[in-house]
Order: sequence, then C-alpha cells, then structure tokens
Amino acid sequence: MSEINVVPYIDVMLVLLIIFMVTAPLLTEGVKVNLPQAAAKPLTNPSGKNPTNVILTVDAQGRYYLNIGENQKQPLKPKIVVARVAAVLEHNHDVRVLVKGDKDVPYERVLFGMTLLQAAGAPSVGLITKPPQKPQVKRVP
Repeated sequence: MSEINVVPYIDVMLVLLIIFMVTAPLLTEGVKVNLPQAAAKPLTNPSGKNPTNVILTVDAQGRYYLNIGENQKQPLKPKIVVARVAAVLEHNHDVRVLVKGDKDVPYERVLFGMTLLQAAGAPSVGLITKPPQKPQVKRVP
C-alpha cells in the first residue's frame, strides 16, 4: 500500500481554520498605540521639510494643539484643526495622524479630537501613550 493517509492533515487544517476564523475579527478591532522611546528623535520626511507625524495634543483643560503650522503652543479651534490636518493630508498621504491626550482630560474631549481628525480625512488615528511604570515590590524578610 503506497498511499499517504491525509485524514490527520485535514483535521489539523480544519482546526487551524476555526482558530483563524475566531481570532481574525479580534485583530481588526483595537487601538493603535505608539509607545515613545526615551532616546527617540522627531521623525521627518527624507526631504526634512514636513513631519511624518501629525500630532493632535489635548491638554488637561481639553484644548487642542497641533505640531504643524505657526504658533504650535497656541490652542486651536476645532475648525482650524480640521483645516490644517486636511491640508497636510492632501499634500502628503504617507503622514501618520496621532493623538496625545493628557491623563486628566475627559475622554470625550479626546474622542472629539479623533472625530475632528477623521473629518479632516485621516484614514486611521493612533494614540500616543507612555509605557506603565513597573511596580516596586517590597520583600518581606
């Protein structure tokens, strides 16, 4: 008898198919998070002119700031945020759009900022976070 028994291979294939069918929807839902590193430098395009990241910052009072344009330390109105981000996305489709929110700001202000970016045409929006600090464990003698 020179035939190969393929039944075990079919069983394994069906189990893998079920696993992939269950996990695939879980992979598409979630939040994209970019963790900053201590020694990282600001990213720029190869030409060095425009940033490769557009960062919308939401401070503790719920005011919005962008890292593009003039007066980056001056709060912006929502209409101006949409207009500036739309202008950047129109000229550079490779730009990444990120949101950096203060830990004390109400979540609805961060969410509203994300909807402003979506209205400007951002295909996806990431969140900037800091990695959690390791808890210090006290040893009992």
